[in-house]
Amino acid sequence: MPDEPQGGPAPEPTPEATSPLVSLPTTKVARAARFAKTGLKVGANYVKHYARRSVGAESSSADLHAANAAELYGALSEMKGSVLKVAQMLAMEKNLLPPAYAEQFAQAQYQTPPLSGPLVVKAFRDAFGKSPFELFDEFEPQARQAASIGQVHRARRNGLPLAVKVQYPGVADSIRSDIRMVKPVALRVLGLDEAQVRPYLEEVETRLLEETDYALELRRGQEIAARCRHMPHLQFPHYHAELSAARILTMDWLPGLHLKEFLATAPSQAVRNQLGQALWDFYTYQIHTLRQVHADPHPGNFLLQATDGGTVGVLDFGCVKEIPAAFQQRFLALLVPGILDDEARLEKLLTELEVLRSADAPAQRNLYLRTIKASLALVAQPFWQATFDFGDAAYLQQLYALGDELMQDPELRRQREPRGSRHFIYLNRTYVGLYALLTELGAQVDTGIPGPQAAQA
Repeated sequence: MPDEPQGGPAPEPTPEATSPLVSLPTTKVARAARFAKTGLKVGANYVKHYARRSVGAESSSADLHAANAAELYGALSEMKGSVLKVAQMLAMEKNLLPPAYAEQFAQAQYQTPPLSGPLVVKAFRDAFGKSPFELFDEFEPQARQAASIGQVHRARRNGLPLAVKVQYPGVADSIRSDIRMVKPVALRVLGLDEAQVRPYLEEVETRLLEETDYALELRRGQEIAARCRHMPHLQFPHYHAELSAARILTMDWLPGLHLKEFLATAPSQAVRNQLGQALWDFYTYQIHTLRQVHADPHPGNFLLQATDGGTVGVLDFGCVKEIPAAFQQRFLALLVPGILDDEARLEKLLTELEVLRSADAPAQRNLYLRTIKASLALVAQPFWQATFDFGDAAYLQQLYALGDELMQDPELRRQREPRGSRHFIYLNRTYVGLYALLTELGAQVDTGIPGPQAAQA
């Protein structure tokens, strides 16, 4: 399928999603004003909802959620950058959101309003002193895919089909101000102390800023692709440094479909299994051997084909988590079969991973131990079996049910403090995304460690 769009065909976009943006709110004042405007509209929706109910008129919570989700997503789409990236992350955690928000935010994985042609041309003139029509033999001014940090255009040069990613103006500058804008609200809602969450916020800010560094993405994409070249059923784009700049990234156009569209072709179980195996092996090898991981495993970053029994194209190395050696060893030790039976070893690991503290009262320590044991007993199941069937939807439902149970646990809610190393944030996010992908694929995988260097891990 050489002519399939990079990222596959997106879900049918709404009129709002396809209307080009002629400008972006890039200053701190402009973005705060847009966020405040959204807050006023959401508040007005609540007033209307309760006013209707007070006079006996019908107004369901579902209608209220739908109206607020549409308003919030509209604002995030216009602002793009870090706030829209949060929407993408929330869409991966479907159990955390009312259905209306989950459905609306899922669009962030595939389609958001693209930049207008003049803004795209300006980005090229700023970078190369030339328009894209001068650099390429062919260039499509309309984006094939628009996401949180940039949008993808199709181009052609010397007969080679290319994908050209153009970063939205002002994204890097807006990230710090966005976090400062959202932080007070989050702290107030969650009842947290700023000093307690500072390391976690700094971790998120660092990763978001890295996503705006296209030179870093190009280097990481080349390095990881080179080190994973021995792995079967994976495909990586070749990057073109001479056609790339600080806000523009050019790579080969990969064939394939996004997960939802690929599943609509009714692939066989054997193809599903091979695709799932390729994904599992790719992530296991990164974590065990490379100590760096493609940490943005939402469906928009993979292209699937039935070619050769199932091939996965891997896109977007903007979000890569470097894993310190000491953390990696302790993290992997938590997944070893039998760890729950060795309480002394488990407590030592959890202390080193900053989950347990020497100052914890006995009751508090027991609470965290009980919580971790319950979580590991479920989350680590794939690592305790030679093969694992992610096609059993009950497993993911159990994970979501456990999340609900822990969020509602009155003892945990009273603790009101984050625990654990900041490095957990993106590792946990990676596994949430990977498990969700494998479950949608319905894949059965061999969970053994792949790769020629695996014995050294």
